[in-house]
Amino acid sequence: MSKRSWPFLLGGLLVALLLAGVVSNYASSHPDGLDSSLLKGCTVNADDEITGGSCPAQQAKDHELADSPLADYGVRGIGNDFLSTGLSGVLGVLLTFAVGGGLFWLARRRGPAGSTGPAASTGPATSTGPGPVGAATGSTGSAGGQGAPASGTTTER
Repeated sequence: MSKRSWPFLLGGLLVALLLAGVVSNYASSHPDGLDSSLLKGCTVNADDEITGGSCPAQQAKDHELADSPLADYGVRGIGNDFLSTGLSGVLGVLLTFAVGGGLFWLARRRGPAGSTGPAASTGPATSTGPGPVGAATGSTGSAGGQGAPASGTTTER
């Protein structure tokens, strides 16, 4: 990665941490579209508990990871809701950044074995015009030394 992209990457990470750690606490506490559509047909009290009616939400069960440390948009064991939600968001951003960065690191482009840079040849040498190939040095005209005759004759195609 070039030195010029580090400030952009770190700036994006800082913005994501700020949004997850602070702004997420001001998100709406009202149910989203899926939750509200599952509650259609039921009556709900102030604590969002179903008190009557018939709706799909009555068959809802807890998720298998409902007792995990980061369940329900908070960190289990922290009594302050603002801190718990913010810390949960920050941990989520850092975990996502670490996994994504690791995957990009694994998938990064690597040159062929033994290449030292963009000047190294990976294919046969070709001559595009008239004239001797490598006449000045007696070489084949490519960095890899493959494909073209070494006799100084041209290859017309």
